[in-house]
Amino acid sequence: MEDDAGVSDSLGVILGNLGHEVILYPDAESLLRNSPPKATDTVIVDLSLPGISGGQLVRWLQNLAAPPLLVVISGQSQGAIDHQLRGSGPVRVLRKPLNAEALMLILAAE
Repeated sequence: MEDDAGVSDSLGVILGNLGHEVILYPDAESLLRNSPPKATDTVIVDLSLPGISGGQLVRWLQNLAAPPLLVVISGQSQGAIDHQLRGSGPVRVLRKPLNAEALMLILAAE
């Protein structure tokens, strides 16, 4: 979930080239209008989403009966990331600017 079309497109291309099926959503509301992700899915969430925040979405996803793997992306300071994720369970964090190698490493740790 990434509201910046350029970042979203890049993530989609990288993940597709790695063999993943990719569904892109510009905001949390778009995801919530569809079936919830499964435990076998990976959801990448930007913390700076319009509308429902990335932090709120992470907490909602973690409360599913079988939550997906969550990866948070953000260009914010570590303090801001910690503040937005307060009250959530552990998540993997990938800092912007994103690069394909770091993304591959974080997904390989599944």
